[in-house]
Amino acid sequence: MGNALTQKILITLGFLFAYRVLAYIPTPGVDLGVIKAFFDDNSGNGVGMLNMFSGGAVSRLSIISLGIMPYITASIVMELLSATFPALGQMKKERDGMQQYMQIIRYFTIFITVIQAIGVSMGLQSMTGRSGASAVMIDPMTFTILTTFSMLTGTMLLMWIGEQITQKGIGNGISLIIFAGIVSGLPAAIGNTIRAVNAGEMNFMVVLAILAIMLITIFAIIYVELGERRVPISYSRKTIMQNQTKRVMNYIPVKVNLSGVIPPIFASAVLMFPLTVLQSSTTPWVVAIADSLAPGGLTFNVVTFLLVMFFAFFYASIAFNAKDIADNLKKQGGFIPGVRPGEHTKEFLNEVASRLTGSGAIYLAIISTVPFAIISGMGAAFYFGGVSVLIIVQVALDTMRKIEAQRTMNQYDTLGNVGL
Repeated sequence: MGNALTQKILITLGFLFAYRVLAYIPTPGVDLGVIKAFFDDNSGNGVGMLNMFSGGAVSRLSIISLGIMPYITASIVMELLSATFPALGQMKKERDGMQQYMQIIRYFTIFITVIQAIGVSMGLQSMTGRSGASAVMIDPMTFTILTTFSMLTGTMLLMWIGEQITQKGIGNGISLIIFAGIVSGLPAAIGNTIRAVNAGEMNFMVVLAILAIMLITIFAIIYVELGERRVPISYSRKTIMQNQTKRVMNYIPVKVNLSGVIPPIFASAVLMFPLTVLQSSTTPWVVAIADSLAPGGLTFNVVTFLLVMFFAFFYASIAFNAKDIADNLKKQGGFIPGVRPGEHTKEFLNEVASRLTGSGAIYLAIISTVPFAIISGMGAAFYFGGVSVLIIVQVALDTMRKIEAQRTMNQYDTLGNVGL
């Protein structure tokens, strides 16, 4: 393993360690005993899922309780706007414009974080423990200001950590933060399951059934994620002669799941935003809406299914640019056998991508909802099905691909330096 790759892995691990440390820094002015009791009573609803995505930060009311979701929500809004307004879409394609685009996302993240932090602080002020003790131990106005600034600082630090991992580490910083948060809660979830079996609260056969569903889900994810349609490419004799010393790609790989892990993350972020605000309210009709959106319920699974489908099609249309591929092929003297270069190649690639995206979207939606719906009916935790397993497996596969690609590049650099 090359020194550059080792350095990137160490940088990534260092930033993930910093993320885990932040999860243990509580927001000032709260009674953690009351918070823990509240979490224990609500671990099976939206609060529990928020806690899973935040890596346990919600149960400790850490400064990163809101997690990276405000940043993801801001990114979703900007992606939708860039697809709607051509000027904003053009900004993304330019180097200087991309910096402005990212800056707008950061400002919008601040706006969303402030709204959510104020909502959480107001909800905590009306929260009491089992003995009647208030969750807030200081003046309400002071607490609101401290909570807002603390959570805003935590979210900004998470956003910065994610960007640093992407730029200086292995890559996919935001996905790795969510991955680390979910994985950090797995030991506790497994321990709780073992205790439930020992106490007779859960049948051992049920545990075996949950394990079987998890394994089937993991194998299905791996099988589909590695699947791709290879569109063959031919080159003119002149192009081949000019590139005798270079490797010329002879096919275009089009993945079944073009959008990767983004749709389930986006869907979760969209659902977490209203859940965070709704959970802080004591109004009966608001509580009823929050209960209907509780993870594991029919409404939650239907909404998740539809959102994953939508984001799968939406993000695939952004990630796969058939026009650019067709133009580059034409410039390089390449063509798809039986398809004319230029506009016909673009239409052919769009048709291939559309068919694969349809299958990929259905796969993502089913994997995100069906296993979770089954195991939640068996009394299992969030960690053992649905979006959590999908994110863990997809991010792990993508990280392995990036490490392998970096190792291959290092080998080519070494061979080039020695003249081979």
